[in-house]
Amino acid sequence: MTGKEAIEYIYSVSWRGSIPGLGRTQELLRRMGNPEKRLSFVHIAGTNGKGSTAAILDSCLRCAGYKTGLFTSPPLLSFHERIRLNGEPISDDALGEITETVRMHADAMEDKPTEFELITAVALAYFARERAAVVVLETGMGGELDSTNVIPSPEAAVICNIGLDHTQFLGGTLPEIASAKAGIIKPGTTAVCYAAAPEVEQVFAERCRAVGAELRMVDFSKLTEHSRSLGGQAFSFGERKQLRLALLGRHQTKNAAVALTALDALREKGWKISEEAIREGLETVVWRGRFEVLRRDPLIVIDGGHNPQCIEALAQNVRDYLPGIPLTVLTGVLADKDHGEMYPLLLPLARRFVTITPHTPRALSGEALAKELQALGAEAHFAESAEKGVREALRLAKEDGGAVLVCGSLYMLGDVIRAVDEQLPQ
Repeated sequence: MTGKEAIEYIYSVSWRGSIPGLGRTQELLRRMGNPEKRLSFVHIAGTNGKGSTAAILDSCLRCAGYKTGLFTSPPLLSFHERIRLNGEPISDDALGEITETVRMHADAMEDKPTEFELITAVALAYFARERAAVVVLETGMGGELDSTNVIPSPEAAVICNIGLDHTQFLGGTLPEIASAKAGIIKPGTTAVCYAAAPEVEQVFAERCRAVGAELRMVDFSKLTEHSRSLGGQAFSFGERKQLRLALLGRHQTKNAAVALTALDALREKGWKISEEAIREGLETVVWRGRFEVLRRDPLIVIDGGHNPQCIEALAQNVRDYLPGIPLTVLTGVLADKDHGEMYPLLLPLARRFVTITPHTPRALSGEALAKELQALGAEAHFAESAEKGVREALRLAKEDGGAVLVCGSLYMLGDVIRAVDEQLPQ
């Protein structure tokens, strides 16, 4: 099986959608010899910040000399980005070989795995085959019933910022969602949790007591921000002074604080992670599509914010990094996201909008989004493709000497990046 055939096979079961539950993944892995039992994990759940926190942890662990596996979703440019070994996406050959084995076992099952369950199995088999020393494993959705939760007790269970998302699956209140996320906390692990409302923190504390896990709430009072520019930012956290972080935004210093708290927990368990490795990991971390400067001239910034919490952080970033710059916002969104709450946060900061339709069946049409924005009093132009959207946004931004801000669904960012590369080759 080639890499292309592997991806076609995995996507061929997308019609099954998301079916919460661990039974199918457990059976598939059992048939494969339980590769997950040969690995050590840092497991990450949460509504926002999972990917960035995972990337920071992976970067620091690699700088400490460990062979790392990193499992995240969704990808921006290629499927292979979801499964990384030592920072490098899985190769076509490895993807084809392992998926062929996974398919043999999956096809023999009466209750067939879903798309995400297949990808999880491929990733775990790959990391075990390559003998990764530690795997940073991001949940897909939720926690307790997410297919990644088949792993044994992780070295650390990290729960990032909690917000209202996927409410049809996880519940309509923050404590209900926190309870679903807290399902990754297992006996003997250290739970590292983003500081939250008291009723959310109570959920984490009760889960830790119930399973015999240590709880560490991240103490953001120890976080001090010093400086920021489009080239990076400086901050201190507790006894660690003047740290440099490549990722931009106040929310990223909080994600870094979560990662640092988790790294300290790993060190106490015997993992050899020097302060030099931590500093280097923070300075060199790369996580694409999160307030990323794509071009300097003309200025193009891309951000995958896709729910009201993300857009609040994005709006703060605009005020911090792009004050007074006329913004043409190129955007698209999924129909199941709370776009009615998202875009009013950007209206005071945007000169105009250009809308496109993300490349996924879940997308809200760009034409419908343009009409919604116009009803809110905004100038909005619909473009029929990412290529046309980039061309139109650049034309409009040039008229007033402004910048282009690309935001919305992560599912559209890859198409936008490719369009920018074609129209503005570096």
